[in-house]
Amino acid sequence: MYELKKYLRDSLSVLFLSIFIPLFSIASLVFLIKLATYTAVIQLSILEMAKLFMFMLPEILFYTFPASFFIAATLTLFRLSNDNEIVVLFALGIHPKFILRTFLKPAFFLSIILLFDFLVLFPHAKVLSKNFISYKKSEAKFNITASEFGHKFGNWLLYIGSNNDDGTFSDVILFNKNNEEEILINAKKAQIINNSGILRLKLTKGEGYSYSKDKFTQIEFETMYINDTMKTNLKKYKNAFEYWSDKSKHKKLILNTLLALFPLLSLFMVATIGIVHVRHQKAKVYLHMFLSILIYHAAAFGLAGTLHFYTIPVVLTLWLIVTYTMYRKIIVAKF
Repeated sequence: MYELKKYLRDSLSVLFLSIFIPLFSIASLVFLIKLATYTAVIQLSILEMAKLFMFMLPEILFYTFPASFFIAATLTLFRLSNDNEIVVLFALGIHPKFILRTFLKPAFFLSIILLFDFLVLFPHAKVLSKNFISYKKSEAKFNITASEFGHKFGNWLLYIGSNNDDGTFSDVILFNKNNEEEILINAKKAQIINNSGILRLKLTKGEGYSYSKDKFTQIEFETMYINDTMKTNLKKYKNAFEYWSDKSKHKKLILNTLLALFPLLSLFMVATIGIVHVRHQKAKVYLHMFLSILIYHAAAFGLAGTLHFYTIPVVLTLWLIVTYTMYRKIIVAKF
């Protein structure tokens, strides 16, 4: 029995990898195209693109693992059926439930991994990704260079005389006007500083002029900071429980829970679709797999909006009842 279990699991592993790798590649390509759209707004290096991809990796794995397992397990049994190995196993007295128990262990561990992925890793990676993009967008607003045109610096109009090799600027002029006064600042040198997501401008050796209806003020300074003109909109993250406590994320929590349990809940359907008698049955395995995945996801999406968290036990119970009934009538009754 040990050798038989090993043979079934080895067959499953080979097919799982052959299905997972193409699905993972396609999903990665889609996400890379999404990343490429960010370059229209922000500048990303190769390392930064790789960093963003790593943030998205838990999401990619989460959406490719369940489908890969379901398809691989079904095709494993279908291939054994085509080679008449399933018939030989049943002729030797092996019950179909032996095959289900063999697939139960990898399905259980995969569901545990998927639950940990979306409950713990997914929120952390999602927040890091959003904060990184927000940080780069704020940083991009400071992508200023010397030119004949001015720049917008928060509420200030900024003109730069020249760029320096060390990343600083020379002959900088800032102008700010509101209903009460006008402010003009002239500095010999300026430097952009990023301090924990807060970007500010450091001015060195300059003069400032303030004019209003009542008075005119002039100052000289060695160093001046223009602070908090633009803040990076960073999201705070404490733990996964706080992240999923947000009511706006409850629907996603419901759908992801059902998707994570799909490998475990789909074993009866795997046996029903995959085990066929090639002489008497014209198997439509690919159509049945597609319909099974479609119906499961449609039920989850359709009920999540009305039943809320009750969707999980309702879909779980109905799916197990329907698939077990089909398994008993189609597989156990014949084999």
